[in-house]
Amino acid sequence: MNRIANQRSRESTPLGRASARRGVTLLEVLVSVLMIAVALGGVMGSTSAVARQMGGGMRMTVAASLAQTRLDSLASLSCAQLVHGLTGTAITRGISQTWGVTDGRNIKTLTVTLTIPRKVQRPSYSTVIPCRD
Repeated sequence: MNRIANQRSRESTPLGRASARRGVTLLEVLVSVLMIAVALGGVMGSTSAVARQMGGGMRMTVAASLAQTRLDSLASLSCAQLVHGLTGTAITRGISQTWGVTDGRNIKTLTVTLTIPRKVQRPSYSTVIPCRD
């Protein structure tokens, strides 16, 4: 009986094959691996871009904090000490600061300009201090 069933199953398959092949071919595996590699490459590229953006944001935060500290220290001086043309420079945590004082009518303008590594833009912060002396 088994012999007859086996013979019928061979006759019903295309080209007289004993049974349908199961599994995947080497070509299918290679295509799958290639698709996974392309997907992982895209993910890795976007991950590095996000890391660069976060590093740039951190540098800008440190720079803004340094500028605020410099403006606060200059603002703590009296107007008599803040003479027109007073300038200075400093480098803190790799960020170069340049500051200056300009006179106005009963005011002093304090300006801090920063040079941040790997940044083209040079952010500048300023504040105005009223003088009543």
